[in-house]
This record gives sequence, structure tokens and C-alpha cells, in this order.
Amino acid sequence: MKLGIVGLPNVGKSTLFNSLTKAGAESANYPFCTIDPNVGVVAVPDERIKKLGELYHTKKVTPAVIEFVDIAGLVKGASKGEGLGNQFLANIREVDAIVHVVRCFEDTNIVHVDGNINPLRDIETINLELLFSDLEILERRIAKTVKGAKNDKAQAKELVLLEELKKQMEEGMMAKNYVLKDEDEEAWFASYNLLTAKPVIYAANVAEDDLADDGADNAGVAAVREYAKSEGSEVFVICAQIEQEITELEEEEKMMFLEDLGLKESGLEKLIRASYSLLGLISFLTAGEDECRAWTIKVGTKAPQAAGKIHTDFERGFIRAEVVNYQDLLELGSLAAAREKGVVGLEGKEYVVQDGDVILFRFNV
Repeated sequence: MKLGIVGLPNVGKSTLFNSLTKAGAESANYPFCTIDPNVGVVAVPDERIKKLGELYHTKKVTPAVIEFVDIAGLVKGASKGEGLGNQFLANIREVDAIVHVVRCFEDTNIVHVDGNINPLRDIETINLELLFSDLEILERRIAKTVKGAKNDKAQAKELVLLEELKKQMEEGMMAKNYVLKDEDEEAWFASYNLLTAKPVIYAANVAEDDLADDGADNAGVAAVREYAKSEGSEVFVICAQIEQEITELEEEEKMMFLEDLGLKESGLEKLIRASYSLLGLISFLTAGEDECRAWTIKVGTKAPQAAGKIHTDFERGFIRAEVVNYQDLLELGSLAAAREKGVVGLEGKEYVVQDGDVILFRFNV
């Protein structure tokens, strides 16, 4: 999973990236300190594989990972080349979802690019730039398709889609809200890779005082939540500065620090939960003496396709899957004991993998 962290300059974007990845991207009180996208790979915190590792005395524990891309601050007119312009927009096209950092804190020492704090205006500024960039993509595609549409039914059909989509987006509609009519339209739409089709998670960046009650008394956070609800996006509240302080602490100190702040989890854990929910993701597990590992898949994935995440041979030669719930395996102490108790299922090609399944795949190629 690849997430792009975006936002206006000086909203706490690079500070958040640093805290999530400990990658040390330069963070300073001026626009465009992030010239090239910084990339960091983060392990998904998952107690289940740690406990399985202890159970199996495994040599290696491998968590699922998320790749974060910190993208340079966006300003009004980016789609026309202002600020860092289309360089920013090209980098977003490569991500699965957008983490949009929105400033919901006052601080006279940190200048806002538009002079004052207004979360909804900031969101609209970025959304407009994404829309403008998408419209350019559609215009180029229309120009290309018009030529062939006279003699080709498929291209004529695609042209109708392109023109309808362009019309609605010119009226301010995000691409993800367009209702696709059939599989042809779904395939064409996916090939456009439109920015406004990507799922969004809003990170409401607040001052420390607003963190304990999850921004309940912050008018900016309330506005962001209302906006996100209207478009089916996720929101999580974070204090990027506090997150950066947490990264300097050992695990035990970190837990005490969070407790002192009245928090149950870190911003990274909030973001991962929001990401998995928004993108419809779960994890299944594999366990053994050599390695215990978490694998990320889409909700609804069947056993052979899950096997293919490990190796294409596993999917190609899939015979069956031995499946046990993580909690059952942990309580019974071994796969052999779980088999004796009858809690290990022998599943075929139609089995839909569940979150927390520990699976041993049988295959032959």
C-alpha cells in the first residue's frame, strides 16, 4: 500500500511524515522545503505476528508495510505551474490513497500560506488543483479518442464517457463520485488514473490541547469531519509535533507518554486503521519456524488469490488451504493441537480469507 501525504505548505505535512517514518525529511517554517518526494516504508504494528513469532520461536518476524510519500506543498495555481506545479501532481498519481493534512491549529510563529486558518478553504484549494489537472488528462484523451470514434464503436462509447465525465467535473464533481455504468466504463476509468478518483484520508492536525478529546471542541476539526462524511472519506485527528516527539522514545516510554496525554494509540496506528478501513484491507498470517509474516489483501479475497500474494506458484498450483483463527492457535499452543480440537478448516478455492486467519497453503506445480 502506497499513501501520498499532501497539503498546503506549512500545515505539518513533513513533520507528520518524519514522525511516521523517522526518515528525517527536512521540516522548516517555509514553503517547498520538500523539493523531491521523500519516501519511507513503515511496518504496520501488529501484535499478532509478534505473539506467533514467540509461539513458533521463529527466526524472522515480517510485518505488513505501508509506503509513505511526502509530496511537496501545493499552492493555488499548481495545475498551471505555480509553486512546484505538475511535479507535485505527477507524484500523487502513483499512490493508492491520499492522506490530506489539514491545519486545524493556530500558531503565530508558523505562517499560513493564505494568511489565516480555514480548513475547508485549504481542502477546496487542493481539490480544485486536482480537478484542473484531471480535466487536462480528460481533454488529451478526448482529442485522441475523437479521431477513432467515427469508425470504432468502442471508441465512440468511450468518447461518451469522457465527455460526460468532463462535463460533471467542470461543474466541480470529483471523479470518484461519477457513477460508472458497466465493465467497459470501469476499465476505461481505471486507465485514466485520475487524482480525484483516489480515496482520501483527512489528517486534522491540531494543537496538543485538542488531542485528548480527539478534537471534539475544535471547530476546524468539526468542519473537516462534516466535509469528509459528505464524500465518504476517513478522518483522523493528529498532533504532528507530538507524534514527532513520540518517535524519539523507547516503546515503554512511548506507552507512558500516550497515557499521560490521555491517548490509547499513536497517530500512526490511527492512520493505519483509517487506511485499512478506507481501502477495504485486512491481513492474513503465515507462521513457522523460519518466518512469521503478515500479508495485506482486499476484503473478499479468495484463498488462491491470497496464496498468490506469497508466490504466483502458490496460486497456480493451489490445492487447498489449512486455516485456523489466530486466537485459537495461540490459545491451543500449536497447529497440531488445533487440528486435534477440530478448529483447523480444510478450505478450497472458494474460501474467502478472513482477517486474522493463519493459513498453510498446499500447492503443486
